[in-house]
Amino acid sequence: MRNFLLFILFVYTLTFVKAQNSEVLADNYYKKGEFKKALVIYQNLNKEKPYSYGYLYKLIETHQQLEQFEEAKNIILDRLAKRRNPSLVVELGYNYQIQDSLEKAKTLYKEAIDYIDENPNYIYGVARKFEDHSLLDEAIEVYQKGKDLTPDKDYSIQLARIYGDQGNIEKMFENYIEYVAYRPNYLNNIKRAVSDFISENKDNDNNVFLRRALLKKIQQEPNPYWYEFLSWLYVQEKAYNKSFIQEKALYKRNSESLDRIIELAITALDDNDSETAKDIFNFILETTQDASTALTAHQYILEIDIENATSQKELDKIDTAYNDLFDLFGKSDLTLPLQLSYGEFLAFHQKDTQSATAFLRKSLKLNISEFQEAQVKLLLADILVLQERFNEALIFYSQIQLSLKNSTISQEARFKVAKTSYYKGDFDWAESQLKILKSSTSQLIANDALDLKLLISDNKWEDSTQTALKYYAKADLFAFQNKTDDAISLLDKILEEHQGESIIDQTLFQQAKLFEKTKQYNKAEANYLQIIKDYREDILADDAHYYLAELYNTHLAKPEEAKQLYEKIIFDFEDSIYFIDARKKFRMLRGDSIN
Repeated sequence: MRNFLLFILFVYTLTFVKAQNSEVLADNYYKKGEFKKALVIYQNLNKEKPYSYGYLYKLIETHQQLEQFEEAKNIILDRLAKRRNPSLVVELGYNYQIQDSLEKAKTLYKEAIDYIDENPNYIYGVARKFEDHSLLDEAIEVYQKGKDLTPDKDYSIQLARIYGDQGNIEKMFENYIEYVAYRPNYLNNIKRAVSDFISENKDNDNNVFLRRALLKKIQQEPNPYWYEFLSWLYVQEKAYNKSFIQEKALYKRNSESLDRIIELAITALDDNDSETAKDIFNFILETTQDASTALTAHQYILEIDIENATSQKELDKIDTAYNDLFDLFGKSDLTLPLQLSYGEFLAFHQKDTQSATAFLRKSLKLNISEFQEAQVKLLLADILVLQERFNEALIFYSQIQLSLKNSTISQEARFKVAKTSYYKGDFDWAESQLKILKSSTSQLIANDALDLKLLISDNKWEDSTQTALKYYAKADLFAFQNKTDDAISLLDKILEEHQGESIIDQTLFQQAKLFEKTKQYNKAEANYLQIIKDYREDILADDAHYYLAELYNTHLAKPEEAKQLYEKIIFDFEDSIYFIDARKKFRMLRGDSIN
């Protein structure tokens, strides 16, 4: 008996696999447009499984592709004679429609829709069949009928999708919102669905539709998910202050976690809205009872103040604030991020490398983890580079590589070994390290390594003394040391003395970024324009187009010129890393209603 059952199972498995293989083959023929070959297989599959609607519909579609409408009709009528399935009635109607017998088609469509009144179980099947044939108005009618007949079920997600296909964005938003009310835990899915239809422009019609609908919902039923949805919309519009208002309202309703508010503050800061970010971090300080959260907020506030400081008096005030926090929270593994922040502040902003080094060496003596020790050593090495004590810096970087092999911080240390060797003018050793890092698990490190390797390999053979490349590396070091004017002057020297060499476009680009940093926007514009004019076929052409577009769009108030440059990237640099962002910004400047 057991052997007999195994035999039956074996035969069934063979039959199933054979049918699967046949279906795959038929589907491939169909996709390639080889309908006659597909037809033979579908006919056999339909005979083997005469009650499978899947094979039946494929057989009908293949006949229709071959314009064998009478054969398709007979197959449908034969099946309908056995059972009047309304989805199949739709298929019969469509078979008439593609022969231009619209009246017969409409009669059959009405029959299928009316059948729903007798048996609502067919709502999904009939609606989907209408959708299959792009009969969207009929599909909408079925789902709307479903709302009345089966109030316990929800069809808003299907209706939203159809309205989106029709371009009826307002109705699409209404139904997505209705679905959120039905299933609030699907909110993130709905955010993704609507994200393609809104833009950064708050005056975009679609943004206005969605914002009004959400505000109305908040007034009618102030559930947390409406505040969250509206907050998300404000983030898309970069209106972080308005998002903060919604997040505060959410927090007052459920004060379990500040994570969402912290995330918003960091997003605002990353997008250069430091004022809103600081307001949010101050709110976090007023609200939290957790020491770690408070320390994080204090650190971000201080780093915002450092970025915006314009006088020594302000820097000294920040120095005092750091030390007040150490008096309050102490110096331990808990405050190590703040200690690292203070060490960087002393070295790079107060220009007091001696105090910074002494302070950080004390941090190394604390009871900290191996990873935390590596963080301290990484910053100590950076400060040594700042002081141009390259060999000592290399010792620290090497210690990190040995102690935490294959970790991200170890790869970062290897990159800094390469960068330090590059600053020293030891281009061969730098290049050997960069080759290893091209396959780094950190994409950011891998990209930086590749960029630096290309710079060295493209320019180290230009002349035997490598003068231009040495100047460029020195200018890079000046930029790292915050000696921006010195860096700009040295790059000028390359532009004057090494005209015609391959490093010129890179020099123009690097100098343009430094001009932007010092708010010399017209000089940055001139550099980008020169790259576009003289180096349009080279590797930095798309970078120059994009950064100039950003300059026009953000600082020089030339939206038309920006739009032209974004468009140029779309049509001439399809492989550029800026392509998606350029397309998005081009559409926004053009005033498209859909992002």
